[in-house]
Amino acid sequence: MPTIVVEVMPKAELLDPQGKAVAGALGRLGQTQSALANVTGVRVGKRFEISIDGEADAATLAAVRELADTVLSNSVIEDVVGIHVQDAPSGAVA
Repeated sequence: MPTIVVEVMPKAELLDPQGKAVAGALGRLGQTQSALANVTGVRVGKRFEISIDGEADAATLAAVRELADTVLSNSVIEDVVGIHVQDAPSGAVA
């Protein structure tokens, strides 16, 4: 069963308070974990996983694109940055 993944991010020109909070927390962790000290910014978005029966054909992807633009994102403050098909891993339970 394929899954269509939709990724939504805040528009780049808008403040991302949640991302700023995460970046601040990583900065504090960076004092004890040097690999985190190099993080300069974080943006927090949303990921939707839409499971479908059948094939993820062009018509299905177009319908999901419309869904993403009208329901899953707020076009005033967010951009749909990705829509892709992810096949279920073998042995996965639906």
